[in-house]
This record gives sequence, structure tokens and C-alpha cells, in this order.
Amino acid sequence: MPNDVKAVVSVIVLIVAAILAYWHGSPIRPGFSTYIMATAVFMVVAMWIFPEAGVKKGDAKKGASREPNG
Repeated sequence: MPNDVKAVVSVIVLIVAAILAYWHGSPIRPGFSTYIMATAVFMVVAMWIFPEAGVKKGDAKKGASREPNG
């Protein structure tokens, strides 16, 4: 995922989490606001640290030449 897309998704996630955690009319209980913010921060950090799952260039060529198991 490109860095600009990650940045936009990160900001949106943190804004939505802050609204849910601290808005008075939120359906979330006030006691859970710390957990909501911690979970949102964890998800954003994990998105930036861990790479996307995908096929490596060398593996793609090997997989394309395999015969289907029958």
C-alpha cells in the first residue's frame, strides 16, 4: 500500500476512534475510551510496521509453472 494511502487511512482511523471514545453521544461506554484509543493506535502502528502479504517476484514465476494437483 502506498505511503500516502496509509497516512490517510491512519488519520481516518484515529479520528473515528477519538470521536467514538470521547464524544458524549457515542454508543461506547465512557469506561472503554482508553481501550478504544489503544486499539486504534495499535492498528495504525501495525499497519505501518508489518508489510502487506503478497507473492515475491521469484515465487510468482515458480507458481505459474506448476501443474495443478489432481
